[in-house]
Amino acid sequence: MPRGRFITLEGGEGTGKSTQARRLAERLRALGREVVSTREPGGSEGAETLRGLLLQGGEERWSALSETLLMYAARRDHLEKTIRPALARGAWVISDRFLDSTRAYQGAGGGAPEGLIAALEKHVVGDDLPDLTLVLDVPVEIGLQRAGARTALDRIEARDGGFHQRLRTAFLQIAASEPLRCFLIDAEPPPDEVAASIWSAMQARLGVSA
Repeated sequence: MPRGRFITLEGGEGTGKSTQARRLAERLRALGREVVSTREPGGSEGAETLRGLLLQGGEERWSALSETLLMYAARRDHLEKTIRPALARGAWVISDRFLDSTRAYQGAGGGAPEGLIAALEKHVVGDDLPDLTLVLDVPVEIGLQRAGARTALDRIEARDGGFHQRLRTAFLQIAASEPLRCFLIDAEPPPDEVAASIWSAMQARLGVSA
């Protein structure tokens, strides 16, 4: 059985990742592909338990270092229970966030050591890097306005504007530094236009058709 494809959507708050991940999954299913839609933190029973610990409570509940360790504990379970089995049977996996969010949120945003994050990536993720990472980008002010209108902010979303600007800068740097894996998407236009840009990236990078 040929290995499936692993696609991740990344970006700051209010970029529309969840909406676009859902739309992309629906389009691929319409073409007859098995698609596993998942998210981080979360995506497996153990990881969803850790998601609650990470996102609930006050802003100062965890340090950036503690958040990083919890994120990677969740990611390991997610990989073992959800992502790797799906890829092994030939399914396409679409994840709303993955390792780049740790680089941005806990690393650039929170100050967790870059070397620690790199070491955890090596030992936890290994060769299971995404085939394609779609980095959705909007100005910070627009993203936070969208996020605030959507729902109550969690402990990470509620951090100050400086934190969110560091996130945006980090995601742009990731996209620029890994052009073979990453594709930068302007997420400011209406959702239909963003979805069209994503599908163009899928055709260019992964050869999907229709």
